[in-house]
Amino acid sequence: MPEPKPTPDANEEQRPRTRRRRAVAPSAAALQIERVPALREPVIVCAFAGWNDAAESATGAVKHLIERFHAPRFAGIDPEEFYVFTETRPTIKLVEGTQRELSWPANDFHYFRNSRSSRDLVLMAGREPALNWHSFTAAILELAGKVNARALVLLGGLLADVPHSRPVRVTGTTTNPEIFAQWPDLGVRRSRYEGPTGIVGVLSDACRGAGMPTASIWANVPHYINVSPNPKTLVALVRYVDQLFDLDLDLVELDNASARFERQVAEAVDQNPDVRRYVRMLEEQGEQADDEPVERPSGDLPSGAAIVEELEEFLRQRHQQDDDDDEDDDDE
Repeated sequence: MPEPKPTPDANEEQRPRTRRRRAVAPSAAALQIERVPALREPVIVCAFAGWNDAAESATGAVKHLIERFHAPRFAGIDPEEFYVFTETRPTIKLVEGTQRELSWPANDFHYFRNSRSSRDLVLMAGREPALNWHSFTAAILELAGKVNARALVLLGGLLADVPHSRPVRVTGTTTNPEIFAQWPDLGVRRSRYEGPTGIVGVLSDACRGAGMPTASIWANVPHYINVSPNPKTLVALVRYVDQLFDLDLDLVELDNASARFERQVAEAVDQNPDVRRYVRMLEEQGEQADDEPVERPSGDLPSGAAIVEELEEFLRQRHQQDDDDDEDDDDE
């Protein structure tokens, strides 16, 4: 009969068990590649709808590049294991007025061969996943390996206490400045953010762990005009990508849309003296050194929520008026 093992004394200190983090690989069906294009030292430019994409600044910028370059799709990530479809629902639309077409949350990869540079681009405008973030980032890193990507650039949009009347404040960072020859000339302010993060922060961390150089560029969106899309912050991110990769883009159309949007916001602000005072306070704060923000007075200024509600209602009315005017022009 085997001798019973002694029971540890209740007062005896127990050694804590250490949990080892296992490497996570994407499921076999997660990454779906139609073909692997021949690319020269490509850089992947990503943006994700959701928490990282205030006013659709980042995804709007990448989608503009995809449309501008007529960039072909060559791969995607199957959404099945990454989303709760009762929260992020598929959509349907009518095709030719009769047939219904179903679309699932997409994370598609497109490519662009840049004749002005020795580096081509892979463009992805996706959606932040709800589940299995480790597997999701592993799928993107697998794609990076398939195309032999040299680096990954992440675009984002964040709500901030910045005035609409000033140039867009852009923050970010890069792990390897030598990879991006134009980075020092961009004037991107180094981000000092600490706190909760989204898929952009998780993917950046995964890239560092895999030895993949990364850069992140964030447009600061005025929190009191969180109307989507925001043409001013969108074109700011497009311009930074243009400069970073020498794309020589014609941005006149985007600049005109930005100027028109800014005039509408200025008109909305002028309707409310309290909002004008609040914006002026943000302007004065921005003129101070980064380490010396102007303290917000309490009590006599309208709340951020009240400002957002008033301005969004005004801009919705203006947007509807513009649509009605366009329809009238079409009828003439």
